[in-house]
Amino acid sequence: MEGSGGGKHFILVHGLCHGAWCWYKLAPMLRAAGHRVTALDMAASGAHPARMDEVPSFEDYSQPLLDALAAAPPGERLVLVGHSLGGLNLALAMERFPRKVAAAVFLAACMACAGRHMGVTIEEFSRRTRSDFFMDSKSMVLNADQGARPAVALGPKLLAAKLYDRSSVEDLMLATLLVRPGCQFVDDPTMRDEALLTDANYGSVKKVYVVLKDDASTSEEMQRWMVDLSPGTEAEELAGADHMAMCSKPRELCDVLLRIADKYD
Repeated sequence: MEGSGGGKHFILVHGLCHGAWCWYKLAPMLRAAGHRVTALDMAASGAHPARMDEVPSFEDYSQPLLDALAAAPPGERLVLVGHSLGGLNLALAMERFPRKVAAAVFLAACMACAGRHMGVTIEEFSRRTRSDFFMDSKSMVLNADQGARPAVALGPKLLAAKLYDRSSVEDLMLATLLVRPGCQFVDDPTMRDEALLTDANYGSVKKVYVVLKDDASTSEEMQRWMVDLSPGTEAEELAGADHMAMCSKPRELCDVLLRIADKYD
């Protein structure tokens, strides 16, 4: 999904099991403010034709974002917005194309830091949450070409209690219809590479973390822990939103993003 116009170019990246569809309220608001918007499906997500067992690596999962940045013309400065797991897609793209990114926005997202492997954020989340966090979600094993890989299908009770708990019943229904099995790629070599993210590339990009103070799935303390890992990261706060702030508080989130777009060139 892409729109044209002046202003900045926002590229929106969804989280685990979701797709470009989750930005359906926010994208028209950003366009109405005069910006270009591209909402992407990562591989095997949303309307992307692949199945997750056909996606061999985290890099392949991130390829739609990497392709979008590679195709951006010289001089175009992008504002990347990553939600939840989508923050790790952003990190890979920022390392590869730092000079194309005006700012990277992490919306209650996994935000890695230079000099440590990207999986540290998922490990810390797992350490801080109870073993029954995923409630009625279904764990599965994908038989990919690279061997067996764990995946998850988010259950309707989890969606209602921890992701869409402040969203409308219509948004919750949309999610139950459209979520697909997802993978965190915790054992992927890219996720385990301590030298992947460098100060010279990833570290040079302006970062803004949007802390969702009332997120039932990711505590404010966990979000601020990630902010503290990367000194110089700006923090914005959004109250009254659930984990899916683009659904529960789209206008307020839009206002935050417009302020960020105005600030960074």
